[in-house]
Amino acid sequence: MLAPMGYNVKFWNSYHAVMISNFVNLAFPRAGEISRAAIFAKTEKVPFQKGFGTILAERAIDVGMLGIIFLISIALQFDKFDLFKTKLETFSSGQGNCGNLFVFNLFAKIVMYGILAAMIGVVAVYIARKKFRERIRHFIRGIFEGVIAVFKMKKKMKYIGHTVFIWVMYICMFSICFFSLESTASLGLEAMLPGFIAGTVGIILVQGGIGVYPAAVGLIITVYMDQTGVVNIHPEALALGWIIWTSQTGMMIVLGLISMALNGKNVTFETDESLVSASEKDSLPE
Repeated sequence: MLAPMGYNVKFWNSYHAVMISNFVNLAFPRAGEISRAAIFAKTEKVPFQKGFGTILAERAIDVGMLGIIFLISIALQFDKFDLFKTKLETFSSGQGNCGNLFVFNLFAKIVMYGILAAMIGVVAVYIARKKFRERIRHFIRGIFEGVIAVFKMKKKMKYIGHTVFIWVMYICMFSICFFSLESTASLGLEAMLPGFIAGTVGIILVQGGIGVYPAAVGLIITVYMDQTGVVNIHPEALALGWIIWTSQTGMMIVLGLISMALNGKNVTFETDESLVSASEKDSLPE
């Protein structure tokens, strides 16, 4: 997506930026996208706003892919809607400890929107200044250029193919854990896809999906399991959610830390003569 704007980024710089952004998103909501654009700005000299624009377009495409999976899931079943409704009402009523998750999520959203409102207020105060106004326009133009880069790609079919491949791998990663438990392995694809969608939404609701991801997966999978004596979420369905969340989160932490360490060695510094790597810079005479 950066190539139409004249930026041919190196593979490993791109990889490290993605891994670091995943790691950062575990702690700060959506801050990973910002850090990814910032890394590209430092390692590949891609203007922040242009890089961020391509990431926004990428996220819009991801939402579309999730919507397609949602439609496929609905097409596989029409007889579970009443069960879904009953379980969701029970879950949201706050039985057990699950209701606290939604209270926490609501509080987090209030805080986030409050910070956003304060930032908008600060911008409004300074918007009248001509110089600042020009910077805002320049920034918005850069984001727009990044967003529309998706329409200027020369290898559109390859991009679409890679996008589909990535989401197939997401589902495969989920399915490995799903079919590793005897209690869920026999439930089939019609149970796995809704569980996958629920977990994805859980990650969107709370940074890293902590607490919410296992509960959301467990809630949906419970609909397809033997519910005798189960008041809220089946223990094995909840265990599945924790297994998937723990394995994915552990992977993101390990790979994120490795990329942070390696990326620091690849940062380039501009001198009067040329761009040299950090290791080469250490060997230069003072």
